[in-house]
Amino acid sequence: MLKKLLLGVLFLSTSISAQDYFFKKFHPFDSNIPSPEEFLGYGIGERHTRHDLIVNYLTKLGELSDRASIYEYGRTHEGRKLVILTVTSPQNLQNLENLKNQHLEYVDPTKNPTAYDELPSFINLGYNVHGNEPSSSEAALLTAYTLTASKNPEILRYLKDGVIFIDPTINPDGRDRHTQWANMYQGNPLVGDPQDAEHNEYWPRGRTNHYWFDLNRDWLLGIHPESRGKLTWYHQWYPNVVTDFHEMGTQSTYFFEPMKDNGSLDPIMPKENYEDLNNLFGDYFSKALDSIGSFYFTKEVFDGTYPGYGSSYPDLQGGLGLLFEQASSRGHKQTTPFGEITFPFTIRNQYLSSITTVKAAVENKGMLRKYQQDFFKSALSNASKSRIRGYTFKDDHDATRVKAFVDKLLLHKIDVYKNNNAFVVPTRQPQYRMVQTMFETYERYRDSVYYDASAWSVANFYNIKYSPVTAVNLGEKITSLDGLIVSGPVQKSNYAYILDYDDYNAVAALNHLQSKGLVVSSSFKPFLLKTSVGEKQFNYGAVIVPVSLQKKEGDAIFQIVQETQAKFKVPFYAVSSGYSVKGIDLGSRYVRPVTKPKAAMIIGNGVRSYEAGEVWHLLDTRVHMPITKIPVRNFGRADLDKYNTLVMVSGSYSFSEKVQNKIKAWVEKGNTLVTIGTATKWAIDKKLVKEKLTDAEKDSTENVNRRPYVGAPEDLGKESVGGAIFKVDLDVTHPLAFGYHDASIPVYKNNSVWLAPSKNAYATVAKYASDPHIDGFITKKNMEENLKPSASLVVSKLGGGRVILFADNPNFRGSWYGTNRLFLNALFLGDKIRIPE
Repeated sequence: MLKKLLLGVLFLSTSISAQDYFFKKFHPFDSNIPSPEEFLGYGIGERHTRHDLIVNYLTKLGELSDRASIYEYGRTHEGRKLVILTVTSPQNLQNLENLKNQHLEYVDPTKNPTAYDELPSFINLGYNVHGNEPSSSEAALLTAYTLTASKNPEILRYLKDGVIFIDPTINPDGRDRHTQWANMYQGNPLVGDPQDAEHNEYWPRGRTNHYWFDLNRDWLLGIHPESRGKLTWYHQWYPNVVTDFHEMGTQSTYFFEPMKDNGSLDPIMPKENYEDLNNLFGDYFSKALDSIGSFYFTKEVFDGTYPGYGSSYPDLQGGLGLLFEQASSRGHKQTTPFGEITFPFTIRNQYLSSITTVKAAVENKGMLRKYQQDFFKSALSNASKSRIRGYTFKDDHDATRVKAFVDKLLLHKIDVYKNNNAFVVPTRQPQYRMVQTMFETYERYRDSVYYDASAWSVANFYNIKYSPVTAVNLGEKITSLDGLIVSGPVQKSNYAYILDYDDYNAVAALNHLQSKGLVVSSSFKPFLLKTSVGEKQFNYGAVIVPVSLQKKEGDAIFQIVQETQAKFKVPFYAVSSGYSVKGIDLGSRYVRPVTKPKAAMIIGNGVRSYEAGEVWHLLDTRVHMPITKIPVRNFGRADLDKYNTLVMVSGSYSFSEKVQNKIKAWVEKGNTLVTIGTATKWAIDKKLVKEKLTDAEKDSTENVNRRPYVGAPEDLGKESVGGAIFKVDLDVTHPLAFGYHDASIPVYKNNSVWLAPSKNAYATVAKYASDPHIDGFITKKNMEENLKPSASLVVSKLGGGRVILFADNPNFRGSWYGTNRLFLNALFLGDKIRIPE
């Protein structure tokens, strides 16, 4: 009996009665509206449905139903459509723009509407942000059909009192990757053996998007088109309720909120959200799932501390974000200790939760709208109680990095002003809680174990030097990015052009110059030089384009320089003499030619796909530089002599001694190996380099104190570094630090790789500061015994080459503009590093 209650019946038939397994209670249905089975040619749950078919079905519903309309809010990296089906009563749909405008008055704290119950509730049902958690997109089809075709009085009431926005697939690229896998290996009859290929995707699996990013972490960071499109839509509608449907391990049951307690000591979201509203909706979900015999749990895990989830970002916009986690069949049927879990069973739980969310939202629409209004009004009142009236920031050297940060503020509808050369973000604004998210840092926490990061002060991601102020002089409001970068046109020179290397885009510009066949050099010492626009001080790394040394004519060189400046908005200067006012001359031995990188990266089983994707995305989308991705399975026979740089991100590398020697011999020839995170530990453990890991004194087993067994996960979990921000001291004279002016920069640490400073006095590029904490949780033991004595970045000589060892990830989630330069310098300037003995 337990098996049947827990896992449901096996779905065997393609008949309409079998589809009634999902929606029998909502009969009758409009025969003019095709069911998913009628449209697809198979029953929901029999196969995994491709995203294009999902879009086509919703499009058909939008054409046939007077309750629905479809909207495209973006395209993925691979060009797949991102759509939302709006479903409500025909009367509401015809009056939607007016309803929207009335609804938006409740998120404007300067207005005071009070007709809370007169407007429908705005509900966003979001599905399948993780591509290989597929049950929810199938449930989206069932939900869309039910809401557009059912004539049941209960559904008609929901449509009258609700506007439902169905986003069927937030991550289409990942979903289709998994769909192809599951359908390709589907057996007939079905194979439930967990060891079958159907249940074990090959790397990188379908969870992530095209560049192997987790889109459920991207709501705050807004790096990818999927997230940026959704955020733009979101801030046009501000839904009252947002769902976030997921799957978890096959051995689990079903999870819905309330979540585990927020890890923040004083969460910035109102207490009414994570206590009152979550418990209110939880009662609805428990009754619905009880009615079909499904087992579930709440509160134990999945904290919403990080504000960038699909279930936490809405909480910072006056809405109620709701997380659901369904035990996954990881295919069509899988055997567990409780019996067989089937794809239809997983879909039914998600479908039931979808309809129940609509029910709870419409039955409490007045409460939800009043809560959202109070949320934005309290933003202003909370800001007024704080001594901090705003934050100011500026950077005189890197306009592109500042522009990228301003873009992030505008994406989240944060008010930004410019006063002379400084930017001002006032705290007293409707998005005050997002301002807090961007700038505030913390060192005290309620909890010590996090589902995700414990630090997310986005200003630090961008290495923005900001200051809280007690009074603000706003200046001109910034409404777009136009005009934020002003760079005068470069004049023609018959001698040389100089690219200021301080700008974030300078590396992309350097790559572009090289791709056009120009010979360029890098300055390893600063200098002051007369240019066509006056004297200019150039920092370490200034890129020099000598005219007379090129194989191209002067006009062609000038055209390439102009093209590069226009494309990347970087400062170029024309000079007519190499004789400096101060510092080195352009013919100095400290001016060295830059070798064009020929880079490769190891990918595949055992490699952390997130980090590999971050490297690929950075080079593809910002530098426009190709990198060869070599699968682990092919690496042993790969010809490494085609490359001068090899990247190894975190992973579990199990190379044979022969392959290890192959890597070592290649580096010794004069090439550059770049390791990140646990790949750095691998290089040290395999004695590829002579560097060491920090050797903290271990507790003797004789002194171990007895503890309750039940507390082990929490006790051990807090010793991990889930994600925190620390300050390092950077050697700005080192080639890896070219482009930096400030020796103190933030880095992101989400691992336990403790890299000891090199015994070579010139090889430690970045060491944690004496007082390193900026933001996030770390135990006192880790801080004192592991972090403080350690280095973040070391270069180790190996024969004629070098290994560049990153303890931390400089490219985390595509958002660490502040440390990307360290990694990019490793690719472009690594071979110029000479480590004195």
